[in-house]
Amino acid sequence: MPNIKSAIKRVRTNESKNAQNTQAKSAMRSSLKKAEQALSNNDENANATVKAAIKQVEKAASKGLIHRNTAARQKSRLMKQA
Repeated sequence: MPNIKSAIKRVRTNESKNAQNTQAKSAMRSSLKKAEQALSNNDENANATVKAAIKQVEKAASKGLIHRNTAARQKSRLMKQA
């Protein structure tokens, strides 16, 4: 544990940001899996789930949670399946 006041604050902010990033990344992965499942099951709302997944991926890339090339690859794979 740090002794300096600003370092203590930094640890606290890093923990909260880490929790937010983890939750956002997890939500993105969940939406990707939902979209892939909807496409494989030929659901009637598959296009909507794909659209939502792409939105999540783009948001994660814009926030820097994933690399932009990774986002492009994931979107490309989804669109190829659709």
